Amino acid sequence: MNIDKTTTTVTPTKTIEELYLDVRHWKSNLLFMEDEIRFVDHLLDSYIFEPNTPGLFELMQDYQKVLKATRNKKRLVWQHIIKHENNLGGMLEHRDKACDFDFHQKHDVLKAEVVGCVADFQNLKGEIFNYASEILKKRKPKH
Repeated sequence: MNIDKTTTTVTPTKTIEELYLDVRHWKSNLLFMEDEIRFVDHLLDSYIFEPNTPGLFELMQDYQKVLKATRNKKRLVWQHIIKHENNLGGMLEHRDKACDFDFHQKHDVLKAEVVGCVADFQNLKGEIFNYASEILKKRKPKH
């Protein structure tokens, strides 16, 4: 197997407007994520879980801690997005349509940060929902 180890120069292909659309999409994802975090937080604080489940309290506390860390990470990513968006706004305002390679790299790093933040939360949410579905109180249907 022969691996080509030559380096290639990446030419930025997105315009400032396209980068700005990415930012709007990221902000939308994080706003939706905040709503989901609030829902999961309320779920963990509710009394719908079977009370005699071994280790329930400790696990709920662990989930609350991870959820709080996730919310803090989301806030940090949000701040990075706002700073990036402000830089884009300055470029648009000054009619500087050219984005240099460094700015595109920063954009890609921020994109990875957003994707990672959302993916980490989706994994946590899935874990909580899977656990919760097993220990929800069984309610008899009313006839």
